[in-house]
Amino acid sequence: MLEIVVRTEGARRHVRVSAEGLAGLVRRIGGDGDRFLVLQRIPDLPDVFTQVWHEDGGDYTVEHREGAADRHFQAAVGRPDDVIAALTGWARQEPGWDAGPAWSPLDMGPAREVPPLGLDTDERAELERRVREVLVGGYATRAEVAETAEEYLAGADRRPVSRVQAEALADRMWLERVAEQAAWEGETDPERLTRAFGALQDAGITARENFTCCRTCGQSEIGAEGPSDARGFVYFHSQCTDSAAAGQGLMLLYGGFDGSPETTRAVGHEIVAALESVGLRTDWDRDPSRAITVTPLDWRRRLVG
Repeated sequence: MLEIVVRTEGARRHVRVSAEGLAGLVRRIGGDGDRFLVLQRIPDLPDVFTQVWHEDGGDYTVEHREGAADRHFQAAVGRPDDVIAALTGWARQEPGWDAGPAWSPLDMGPAREVPPLGLDTDERAELERRVREVLVGGYATRAEVAETAEEYLAGADRRPVSRVQAEALADRMWLERVAEQAAWEGETDPERLTRAFGALQDAGITARENFTCCRTCGQSEIGAEGPSDARGFVYFHSQCTDSAAAGQGLMLLYGGFDGSPETTRAVGHEIVAALESVGLRTDWDRDPSRAITVTPLDWRRRLVG
């Protein structure tokens, strides 16, 4: 798999696609509503991307940027195979990946100016604490982190953080988190959790991570998330994520779709077994009315973006 996220014109995200999958996406674009792809690395890095635009009957317009505005280039490419070769090489960070197309620099204009935040010490600390919490949770994209930074202190009569200030703050703190995770080695507990949820999904239990904002919404929406023949469900919502990121363990909500305690208990046993099979410990007294807690838990979830 390629360590990239591919976004399409229809706002769909393809995470860690294969080389064959990327080739298929390139060959597909050209029609109304499906004319471009944007590729970002995992983890996403500010102003580092490549993208392609194509309309049926015309050339492919390919761009790539490596940080600063003077490192933004464009090329016209006639054949999809040449586009695929360039994008795949970029994704794999192969030396000389850009040797084929005839690149020319794009004038992106002067760098935008970011005014300093007009916040007092306490407000700034509170804002950075919340942004840090979202980053450690690990599910937000860079754009979502910036939205959090912009909206967190906003009120009916005051919006102290502008969009450009929020993006600058989010990018700075995002890169700090990327530097932290560069030192992590091996599989992390959140990755083990994802593996267990994948096994549960394959076994007929709808499993969702960081699903909805709260239990009320989760319980009302989980039924529509999986196949109609799913036997049960398990999920945790964003408030559970925040608790896990704070070192308090992770609460899992679960049940059977027939509503019976017997099915719920059986689903609970399957969840515990799946978690234990990947090396995670749980706290559960087998009471179907009580949540399962994954604890202890070292919450180091790698950013995607």
